[in-house]
Amino acid sequence: MKSEYDVIIVGAGPAGSLAAKTAAENGLDVLLIEKRQEIGDPVRCAEGVGKVGLQEFVEPDPKWVSADIKCARIFSPDGTMVELSEKMAGNEVGFVLERKIFDRELAKLAAKAGAEVQVKTQATGLIIENGQVCGITGKQHGDDFTARAKVVVAADGVESKVGRWAGINTTLKLKDIETCAQFLMTDINIKPNSCDFYLGSKYAPGGYVWVFPKGDREANVGLGMLASHYKGKHPIEYLREFVADKFPEGKILETIVGAVPVSGMLPKLSTDGLVLVGDAGHVSDPITGGGIINAMSSGKIAGNVIAKCIKNGDVSAKALSQYDAEVREELGKSLDKNYKIKEVVTRVSDKTMDVAAHSLQGVNFENVTITKLVKEIVTRNPALLKELVGLI
Repeated sequence: MKSEYDVIIVGAGPAGSLAAKTAAENGLDVLLIEKRQEIGDPVRCAEGVGKVGLQEFVEPDPKWVSADIKCARIFSPDGTMVELSEKMAGNEVGFVLERKIFDRELAKLAAKAGAEVQVKTQATGLIIENGQVCGITGKQHGDDFTARAKVVVAADGVESKVGRWAGINTTLKLKDIETCAQFLMTDINIKPNSCDFYLGSKYAPGGYVWVFPKGDREANVGLGMLASHYKGKHPIEYLREFVADKFPEGKILETIVGAVPVSGMLPKLSTDGLVLVGDAGHVSDPITGGGIINAMSSGKIAGNVIAKCIKNGDVSAKALSQYDAEVREELGKSLDKNYKIKEVVTRVSDKTMDVAAHSLQGVNFENVTITKLVKEIVTRNPALLKELVGLI
Protein backbone atom coordinates (compact mmCIF):
# COMPACT_ATOMS: atom_id res chain seq x y z
CA MET A 1 0.00 0.00 0.00
CA LYS A 2 1.19 3.46 -0.91
CA SER A 3 0.84 6.62 1.14
CA GLU A 4 -1.01 8.65 -1.49
CA TYR A 5 -3.74 8.04 -4.11
CA ASP A 6 -6.17 10.02 -6.21
CA VAL A 7 -9.15 8.20 -4.68
CA ILE A 8 -9.59 5.96 -1.64
CA ILE A 9 -12.82 3.96 -1.47
CA VAL A 10 -13.90 2.51 1.87
CA GLY A 11 -16.01 -0.62 1.38
CA ALA A 12 -15.90 -3.20 -1.42
CA GLY A 13 -19.59 -3.87 -1.94
CA PRO A 14 -21.24 -3.25 -5.33
CA ALA A 15 -21.21 0.55 -4.87
CA GLY A 16 -17.56 0.71 -3.82
CA SER A 17 -16.35 -1.67 -6.51
CA LEU A 18 -18.21 0.19 -9.29
CA ALA A 19 -16.81 3.50 -8.03
CA ALA A 20 -13.29 1.98 -8.01
CA LYS A 21 -13.67 0.41 -11.44
CA THR A 22 -15.05 3.59 -13.01
CA ALA A 23 -12.46 5.87 -11.43
CA ALA A 24 -9.64 3.54 -12.51
CA GLU A 25 -11.00 3.39 -16.06
CA ASN A 26 -10.78 7.19 -16.04
CA GLY A 27 -7.05 6.93 -15.36
CA LEU A 28 -7.10 7.65 -11.63
CA ASP A 29 -4.87 6.02 -9.01
CA VAL A 30 -7.41 4.16 -6.85
CA LEU A 31 -7.30 2.27 -3.56
CA LEU A 32 -10.31 0.09 -2.65
CA ILE A 33 -10.29 -1.24 0.93
CA GLU A 34 -12.51 -3.80 2.67
CA LYS A 35 -12.45 -4.36 6.42
CA ARG A 36 -13.31 -8.07 6.15
CA GLN A 37 -10.84 -10.67 5.01
CA GLU A 38 -13.15 -11.88 2.23
CA ILE A 39 -15.11 -9.61 -0.09
CA GLY A 40 -18.79 -10.57 -0.22
CA ASP A 41 -18.80 -12.56 3.01
CA PRO A 42 -20.86 -12.48 5.14
CA VAL A 43 -23.84 -11.84 2.89
CA ARG A 44 -26.30 -9.27 4.21
CA CYS A 45 -28.79 -9.35 1.36
CA ALA A 46 -31.75 -11.31 -0.02
CA GLU A 47 -29.71 -11.40 -3.27
CA GLY A 48 -32.55 -10.60 -5.68
CA VAL A 49 -31.89 -8.23 -8.57
CA GLY A 50 -33.60 -7.14 -11.80
CA LYS A 51 -32.07 -8.41 -15.03
CA VAL A 52 -32.34 -5.23 -17.07
CA GLY A 53 -30.78 -3.05 -14.37
CA LEU A 54 -27.96 -5.50 -13.78
CA GLN A 55 -27.07 -5.76 -17.45
CA GLU A 56 -26.41 -2.01 -17.57
CA PHE A 57 -23.29 -2.66 -15.48
CA VAL A 58 -22.17 -6.26 -15.99
CA GLU A 59 -22.99 -9.27 -18.15
CA PRO A 60 -24.67 -12.06 -16.16
CA ASP A 61 -22.43 -15.03 -15.44
CA PRO A 62 -23.81 -18.47 -14.49
CA LYS A 63 -21.18 -18.80 -11.77
CA TRP A 64 -22.86 -16.06 -9.71
CA VAL A 65 -26.50 -16.55 -10.74
CA SER A 66 -28.25 -18.97 -8.38
CA ALA A 67 -31.72 -18.78 -9.94
CA ASP A 68 -33.43 -17.33 -13.01
CA ILE A 69 -36.75 -15.88 -11.81
CA LYS A 70 -39.86 -15.68 -14.00
CA CYS A 71 -42.48 -14.29 -11.60
CA ALA A 72 -43.24 -13.03 -8.12
CA ARG A 73 -46.02 -14.29 -5.86
CA ILE A 74 -47.43 -12.05 -3.14
CA PHE A 75 -49.39 -13.65 -0.32
CA SER A 76 -51.78 -11.50 1.72
CA PRO A 77 -52.19 -12.17 5.46
CA ASP A 78 -54.99 -14.71 4.87
CA GLY A 79 -52.92 -16.53 2.22
CA THR A 80 -54.56 -15.09 -0.90
CA MET A 81 -52.01 -15.11 -3.71
CA VAL A 82 -51.41 -12.46 -6.36
CA GLU A 83 -48.93 -13.46 -9.08
CA LEU A 84 -46.92 -10.89 -11.02
CA SER A 85 -44.83 -11.37 -14.12
CA GLU A 86 -41.10 -10.70 -13.96
CA LYS A 87 -41.69 -7.40 -15.78
CA MET A 88 -44.25 -6.23 -13.21
CA ALA A 89 -42.37 -7.49 -10.17
CA GLY A 90 -39.69 -4.78 -10.12
CA ASN A 91 -35.95 -4.48 -9.53
CA GLU A 92 -35.66 -7.24 -6.93
CA VAL A 93 -36.92 -9.98 -9.26
CA GLY A 94 -35.00 -11.39 -12.22
CA PHE A 95 -31.96 -13.16 -10.86
CA VAL A 96 -31.13 -14.43 -7.40
CA LEU A 97 -27.39 -13.94 -7.04
CA GLU A 98 -24.63 -15.68 -5.17
CA ARG A 99 -23.31 -12.50 -3.55
CA LYS A 100 -20.19 -14.17 -2.16
CA ILE A 101 -19.08 -14.71 -5.77
CA PHE A 102 -20.77 -11.67 -7.35
CA ASP A 103 -19.18 -9.09 -5.04
CA ARG A 104 -15.78 -10.69 -5.52
CA GLU A 105 -16.18 -10.55 -9.30
CA LEU A 106 -17.03 -6.83 -9.15
CA ALA A 107 -13.92 -6.18 -7.05
CA LYS A 108 -11.94 -8.21 -9.58
CA LEU A 109 -13.26 -5.98 -12.39
CA ALA A 110 -12.08 -2.96 -10.39
CA ALA A 111 -8.65 -4.54 -9.96
CA LYS A 112 -8.42 -5.37 -13.67
CA ALA A 113 -9.26 -1.74 -14.45
CA GLY A 114 -6.23 -0.72 -12.38
CA ALA A 115 -7.52 -0.24 -8.82
CA GLU A 116 -5.47 -1.52 -5.89
CA VAL A 117 -7.62 -3.76 -3.66
CA GLN A 118 -6.74 -4.39 -0.02
CA VAL A 119 -8.77 -6.63 2.32
CA LYS A 120 -8.64 -6.82 6.11
CA THR A 121 -8.03 -3.09 5.90
CA GLN A 122 -10.19 -0.77 7.96
CA ALA A 123 -10.63 3.00 7.98
CA THR A 124 -10.44 4.37 11.54
CA GLY A 125 -10.74 8.07 10.75
CA LEU A 126 -10.39 10.82 8.18
CA ILE A 127 -7.57 13.25 7.53
CA ILE A 128 -9.25 16.67 7.44
CA GLU A 129 -7.27 19.84 6.76
CA ASN A 130 -8.93 23.29 6.61
CA GLY A 131 -12.32 21.58 6.35
CA GLN A 132 -11.23 19.42 3.41
CA VAL A 133 -11.11 15.60 3.54
CA CYS A 134 -7.59 14.64 2.41
CA GLY A 135 -7.36 10.91 3.17
CA ILE A 136 -7.86 8.29 5.85
CA THR A 137 -6.24 6.76 8.87
CA GLY A 138 -6.64 3.04 9.23
CA LYS A 139 -5.51 -0.38 10.36
CA GLN A 140 -4.27 -3.22 8.19
CA HIS A 141 -3.62 -6.57 9.81
CA GLY A 142 -3.43 -4.75 13.15
CA ASP A 143 -0.93 -2.11 12.00
CA ASP A 144 -1.81 1.60 11.82
CA PHE A 145 -1.43 3.44 8.53
CA THR A 146 -2.16 6.81 6.94
CA ALA A 147 -3.06 7.27 3.28
CA ARG A 148 -3.82 10.56 1.60
CA ALA A 149 -6.22 11.08 -1.31
CA LYS A 150 -7.79 13.88 -3.30
CA VAL A 151 -11.21 12.28 -2.72
CA VAL A 152 -12.48 9.66 -0.28
CA VAL A 153 -15.56 7.59 -1.15
CA ALA A 154 -17.71 6.34 1.72
CA ALA A 155 -19.10 2.96 0.62
CA ASP A 156 -19.34 1.59 4.15
CA GLY A 157 -23.06 0.89 4.32
CA VAL A 158 -26.03 1.95 6.41
CA GLU A 159 -25.30 4.71 8.97
CA SER A 160 -21.89 5.26 7.36
CA LYS A 161 -19.15 6.05 9.87
CA VAL A 162 -17.02 7.64 7.17
CA GLY A 163 -19.85 10.00 6.26
CA ARG A 164 -20.37 10.94 9.90
CA TRP A 165 -16.64 11.63 10.37
CA ALA A 166 -16.96 14.14 7.53
CA GLY A 167 -19.91 15.86 9.21
CA ILE A 168 -22.75 14.34 7.17
CA ASN A 169 -25.67 13.10 9.25
CA THR A 170 -26.28 9.48 8.23
CA THR A 171 -28.45 8.44 11.19
CA LEU A 172 -31.89 7.00 10.56
CA LYS A 173 -35.27 7.43 12.23
CA LEU A 174 -36.80 4.20 13.55
CA LYS A 175 -39.51 4.36 10.89
CA ASP A 176 -36.86 4.56 8.19
CA ILE A 177 -34.78 1.49 9.00
CA GLU A 178 -35.66 -2.14 8.39
CA THR A 179 -34.16 -4.65 10.79
CA CYS A 180 -33.68 -7.92 8.97
CA ALA A 181 -32.97 -11.59 9.58
CA GLN A 182 -32.43 -14.34 7.02
CA PHE A 183 -31.86 -18.09 6.89
CA LEU A 184 -30.30 -19.89 3.95
CA MET A 185 -32.44 -23.04 3.94
CA THR A 186 -32.37 -26.35 2.13
CA ASP A 187 -34.76 -29.29 1.78
CA ILE A 188 -37.80 -27.00 1.46
CA ASN A 189 -40.71 -27.11 -0.97
CA ILE A 190 -40.56 -23.95 -3.11
CA LYS A 191 -41.44 -22.79 -6.62
CA PRO A 192 -37.93 -22.62 -8.09
CA ASN A 193 -38.59 -19.79 -10.57
CA SER A 194 -40.67 -17.53 -8.30
CA CYS A 195 -39.69 -14.99 -5.65
CA ASP A 196 -42.37 -15.12 -2.97
CA PHE A 197 -43.42 -12.36 -0.57
CA TYR A 198 -45.61 -12.79 2.52
CA LEU A 199 -47.37 -9.79 4.05
CA GLY A 200 -49.04 -9.20 7.37
CA SER A 201 -48.44 -8.40 11.01
CA LYS A 202 -48.32 -12.07 12.00
CA TYR A 203 -45.08 -12.66 10.13
CA ALA A 204 -43.44 -9.23 9.69
CA PRO A 205 -45.11 -6.12 11.14
CA GLY A 206 -44.26 -3.09 9.03
CA GLY A 207 -42.45 -5.24 6.48
CA TYR A 208 -42.61 -8.57 4.68
CA VAL A 209 -41.13 -12.07 4.46
CA TRP A 210 -39.28 -13.14 1.34
CA VAL A 211 -38.50 -16.57 -0.08
CA PHE A 212 -35.91 -16.25 -2.86
CA PRO A 213 -34.89 -19.53 -4.57
CA LYS A 214 -31.21 -20.46 -4.78
CA GLY A 215 -31.53 -23.82 -6.46
CA ASP A 216 -33.47 -27.05 -6.13
CA ARG A 217 -35.31 -26.98 -2.77
CA GLU A 218 -33.02 -24.24 -1.49
CA ALA A 219 -33.78 -20.57 -0.78
CA ASN A 220 -33.02 -17.42 1.17
CA VAL A 221 -35.88 -17.14 3.64
CA GLY A 222 -35.84 -13.82 5.44
CA LEU A 223 -37.81 -10.86 6.67
CA GLY A 224 -37.47 -7.17 7.28
CA MET A 225 -39.59 -5.13 9.66
CA LEU A 226 -39.57 -1.45 10.53
CA ALA A 227 -37.70 -0.68 13.72
CA SER A 228 -40.65 1.54 14.70
CA HIS A 229 -42.81 -1.61 14.83
CA TYR A 230 -40.49 -3.36 17.27
CA LYS A 231 -42.35 -4.43 20.41
CA GLY A 232 -39.80 -6.60 22.15
CA LYS A 233 -39.86 -9.42 19.63
CA HIS A 234 -36.74 -9.64 17.48
CA PRO A 235 -37.05 -10.24 13.71
CA ILE A 236 -35.30 -13.58 14.05
CA GLU A 237 -38.08 -14.74 16.39
CA TYR A 238 -40.67 -13.83 13.76
CA LEU A 239 -38.57 -15.65 11.17
CA ARG A 240 -38.37 -18.82 13.26
CA GLU A 241 -42.16 -18.78 13.61
CA PHE A 242 -42.62 -18.34 9.85
CA VAL A 243 -40.23 -21.19 9.08
CA ALA A 244 -41.90 -23.45 11.63
CA ASP A 245 -45.24 -22.72 9.92
CA LYS A 246 -44.22 -22.93 6.25
CA PHE A 247 -41.06 -25.07 6.16
CA PRO A 248 -41.07 -27.24 9.30
CA GLU A 249 -38.86 -29.92 7.72
CA GLY A 250 -36.32 -27.48 6.28
CA LYS A 251 -32.70 -27.27 7.37
CA ILE A 252 -30.94 -23.99 8.15
CA LEU A 253 -27.47 -23.69 6.59
CA GLU A 254 -26.71 -20.08 7.46
CA THR A 255 -28.12 -17.24 9.56
CA ILE A 256 -27.56 -13.52 8.96
CA VAL A 257 -28.93 -10.35 10.51
CA GLY A 258 -28.60 -6.71 9.52
CA ALA A 259 -30.31 -3.43 8.75
CA VAL A 260 -31.41 -1.64 5.58
CA PRO A 261 -32.20 2.07 5.10
CA VAL A 262 -35.71 2.71 3.75
CA SER A 263 -35.51 6.46 4.23
CA GLY A 264 -35.06 7.76 0.74
CA MET A 265 -31.82 9.39 -0.36
CA LEU A 266 -29.79 11.49 2.08
CA PRO A 267 -30.29 15.24 1.55
CA LYS A 268 -26.51 15.58 1.19
CA LEU A 269 -24.29 13.04 -0.56
CA SER A 270 -21.01 14.93 -0.74
CA THR A 271 -18.78 17.46 0.97
CA ASP A 272 -15.26 18.81 0.47
CA GLY A 273 -13.17 15.85 -0.70
CA LEU A 274 -15.76 13.14 0.03
CA VAL A 275 -18.83 11.45 -1.48
CA LEU A 276 -21.20 8.74 -0.22
CA VAL A 277 -22.39 5.86 -2.40
CA GLY A 278 -24.79 2.92 -2.03
CA ASP A 279 -26.37 2.29 1.36
CA ALA A 280 -24.07 4.93 2.86
CA GLY A 281 -26.09 7.45 0.84
CA HIS A 282 -29.38 5.64 1.58
CA VAL A 283 -30.13 5.00 -2.08
CA SER A 284 -31.85 1.65 -1.46
CA ASP A 285 -35.53 1.28 -2.40
CA PRO A 286 -37.81 2.49 0.44
CA ILE A 287 -40.47 -0.12 -0.35
CA THR A 288 -38.43 -3.29 -0.81
CA GLY A 289 -35.12 -2.35 0.80
CA GLY A 290 -33.39 -3.65 -2.34
CA GLY A 291 -30.30 -1.70 -3.25
CA ILE A 292 -27.90 -3.56 -5.55
CA ILE A 293 -28.72 -1.75 -8.80
CA ASN A 294 -29.02 1.67 -7.16
CA ALA A 295 -25.72 1.07 -5.37
CA MET A 296 -23.95 0.23 -8.62
CA SER A 297 -25.52 3.24 -10.32
CA SER A 298 -24.36 5.61 -7.58
CA GLY A 299 -20.88 4.08 -7.65
CA LYS A 300 -20.51 4.53 -11.40
CA ILE A 301 -21.75 8.13 -11.26
CA ALA A 302 -19.31 8.83 -8.41
CA GLY A 303 -16.35 7.43 -10.32
CA ASN A 304 -17.07 9.59 -13.35
CA VAL A 305 -17.77 12.82 -11.44
CA ILE A 306 -14.70 12.38 -9.22
CA ALA A 307 -12.51 11.84 -12.29
CA LYS A 308 -13.83 15.04 -13.85
CA CYS A 309 -13.32 17.03 -10.65
CA ILE A 310 -9.76 15.78 -10.14
CA LYS A 311 -8.83 16.52 -13.73
CA ASN A 312 -10.24 20.05 -13.25
CA GLY A 313 -8.21 20.44 -10.05
CA ASP A 314 -11.31 21.12 -7.93
CA VAL A 315 -12.65 18.62 -5.39
CA SER A 316 -14.53 21.14 -3.28
CA ALA A 317 -18.05 20.53 -2.02
CA LYS A 318 -19.36 22.77 -4.80
CA ALA A 319 -17.58 20.80 -7.53
CA LEU A 320 -18.49 17.40 -6.09
CA SER A 321 -22.14 18.45 -5.74
CA GLN A 322 -22.39 17.49 -9.41
CA TYR A 323 -22.45 13.93 -8.06
CA ASP A 324 -25.49 14.75 -5.91
CA ALA A 325 -27.23 16.30 -8.90
CA GLU A 326 -26.59 13.32 -11.18
CA VAL A 327 -27.65 10.73 -8.60
CA ARG A 328 -30.84 12.68 -7.91
CA GLU A 329 -31.51 12.90 -11.62
CA GLU A 330 -31.01 9.14 -12.00
CA LEU A 331 -32.64 7.84 -8.81
CA GLY A 332 -34.29 10.65 -6.90
CA LYS A 333 -37.75 10.70 -8.47
CA SER A 334 -38.22 6.95 -8.02
CA LEU A 335 -36.93 6.97 -4.44
CA ASP A 336 -39.13 9.91 -3.45
CA LYS A 337 -42.21 8.27 -4.96
CA ASN A 338 -41.50 4.93 -3.32
CA TYR A 339 -40.89 6.58 0.05
CA LYS A 340 -44.37 8.09 -0.10
CA ILE A 341 -45.78 4.69 -1.02
CA LYS A 342 -43.91 3.07 1.87
CA GLU A 343 -45.37 5.58 4.33
CA VAL A 344 -48.88 4.57 3.21
CA VAL A 345 -48.35 0.82 2.82
CA THR A 346 -46.78 0.33 6.25
CA ARG A 347 -49.96 1.71 7.84
CA VAL A 348 -52.33 -0.52 5.87
CA SER A 349 -54.18 -3.07 8.01
CA ASP A 350 -54.08 -6.83 7.44
CA LYS A 351 -57.79 -6.72 6.61
CA THR A 352 -57.22 -4.15 3.87
CA MET A 353 -54.37 -6.23 2.41
CA ASP A 354 -56.70 -9.23 2.24
CA VAL A 355 -59.52 -7.26 0.63
CA ALA A 356 -57.08 -5.81 -1.90
CA ALA A 357 -55.70 -9.27 -2.76
CA HIS A 358 -59.24 -10.63 -3.20
CA SER A 359 -60.07 -7.72 -5.52
CA LEU A 360 -57.08 -8.48 -7.76
CA GLN A 361 -57.99 -12.09 -8.44
CA GLY A 362 -58.33 -12.55 -12.19
CA VAL A 363 -56.73 -9.20 -13.09
CA ASN A 364 -54.28 -9.24 -16.03
CA PHE A 365 -51.10 -7.63 -14.69
CA GLU A 366 -49.15 -7.47 -17.94
CA ASN A 367 -49.90 -3.84 -18.79
CA VAL A 368 -50.98 -2.14 -15.58
CA THR A 369 -49.23 0.23 -13.22
CA ILE A 370 -49.37 0.32 -9.43
CA THR A 371 -51.61 3.40 -9.66
CA LYS A 372 -54.05 1.61 -11.97
CA LEU A 373 -54.11 -1.39 -9.65
CA VAL A 374 -54.90 0.76 -6.64
CA LYS A 375 -57.66 2.55 -8.56
CA GLU A 376 -59.10 -0.85 -9.49
CA ILE A 377 -59.07 -1.92 -5.84
CA VAL A 378 -60.73 1.30 -4.66
CA THR A 379 -63.34 1.14 -7.43
CA ARG A 380 -64.31 -2.34 -6.24
CA ASN A 381 -64.00 -1.41 -2.55
CA PRO A 382 -64.76 2.32 -2.04
CA ALA A 383 -64.43 1.95 1.74
CA LEU A 384 -60.65 1.44 1.26
CA LEU A 385 -60.15 4.89 -0.28
CA LYS A 386 -59.16 6.50 3.03
CA GLU A 387 -56.38 3.95 3.69
CA LEU A 388 -55.05 3.81 0.13
CA VAL A 389 -55.50 7.38 -1.05
CA GLY A 390 -51.76 8.11 -0.80
CA LEU A 391 -51.04 5.47 -3.45
CA ILE A 392 -53.20 7.02 -6.19
